[in-house]
Amino acid sequence: MNRRNFFKLTGTFTGGLLVVPDFLYSFGMQDNLAKGDSSLVFIQLSGGNDGLNTFIPYKDEMYRRLRPNIALSSNDVAAAGEGMAFHPAMKGFAEILQQGNMSVAQNVGYPEPVLSHFRGQEIWQTASASNEYLTEGWLGRFLDHHYKDHHPTAAINADKIDNLALRGIEPNSMTLTYRNNLNTKEQDSTLKLSDNPQLDFVRKIAGSISEGSSEVQRALNNATASETTYPKSELGKNMEWIAKLIKGGLNSKIYYTSLTGFDTHQNQLLAHSSKLSILNDAVYSFYKDIKAAKKLDEVTVVVFSEFGRRVADNGTGTDHGKAAPMFIIGGGTKGKLLGGNPNLADLDNGDVKHTIDFRSVYASLLKDKFSFNPALIGINNQPLKGLF
Repeated sequence: MNRRNFFKLTGTFTGGLLVVPDFLYSFGMQDNLAKGDSSLVFIQLSGGNDGLNTFIPYKDEMYRRLRPNIALSSNDVAAAGEGMAFHPAMKGFAEILQQGNMSVAQNVGYPEPVLSHFRGQEIWQTASASNEYLTEGWLGRFLDHHYKDHHPTAAINADKIDNLALRGIEPNSMTLTYRNNLNTKEQDSTLKLSDNPQLDFVRKIAGSISEGSSEVQRALNNATASETTYPKSELGKNMEWIAKLIKGGLNSKIYYTSLTGFDTHQNQLLAHSSKLSILNDAVYSFYKDIKAAKKLDEVTVVVFSEFGRRVADNGTGTDHGKAAPMFIIGGGTKGKLLGGNPNLADLDNGDVKHTIDFRSVYASLLKDKFSFNPALIGINNQPLKGLF
């Protein structure tokens, strides 16, 4: 049996009963990831979010000149400061920023950008160069450095499919959502070992995943009640579920989820507003919940997309572009706007030029939240100054 291929088969928790002797998987609850209680929560906006209509240079006349059909009125936006404002559907984001608990990294991208959804997401999830192809994700590589053996609850992917960002040599993540049935049963400790070491290895992995599900359920049971009412959207339910895991003491350091539907080539005004409302309401509820639980300094939320959109509209929408903003909430962020406002008079073939490499943001997250040297996993960019 190939160890790497087997890991690929066991990375996703299926909810089935896995019987294995308890002394084979008791290693699974090791707590040697990183000192402290810091955790990162990633929200991926799939499809290429239009950053210019999310965080808007509303005082720049070039914005309206280049977007005659989709530019938002300066009377409607939620002002943020320094000539920038949020989409009117994102009043919660604006309030978080006003309270000093959000930093915005503007014009985030990378050299020689790729405008393909699949490849763009792959680059962001592996932290590779545009001409480099990696099989492990940047977070998966990070987690591999912190475990002697695999730890199934090191990262939780709240989604319907596995995420490349979390893939490592070891399966240190579980893919499941609030919809999963996590009922568990006692394991049969009388089961004897076989004479086949490969079979024993299978049992060891299977048992740790089963034990991981028990840890998830235990955290859900231990979570304090929330006075926050979450929206009933899929993202809202996932964020509520992640908040419960954090408040319940799950030893995960990484949480990952996504929101689709940002490929707005046409009818953007209505579609984009709807998606940003879903994002805003889910994140703002999570923010209030975590803040009330006095865990805001421990938890860092990172919102990003694989690329932005073109500066000029195509009529009713926008085509694939390049640089876009990232939003970093909580975690002791300094509450700054970083990277400068988009310069719409100096474009990269019709696109916003990137002033911040996304891997610099990653480097800062690893260094400042986990005291981890990003160069150990191939991220050689300097950490973004002024983020934390």
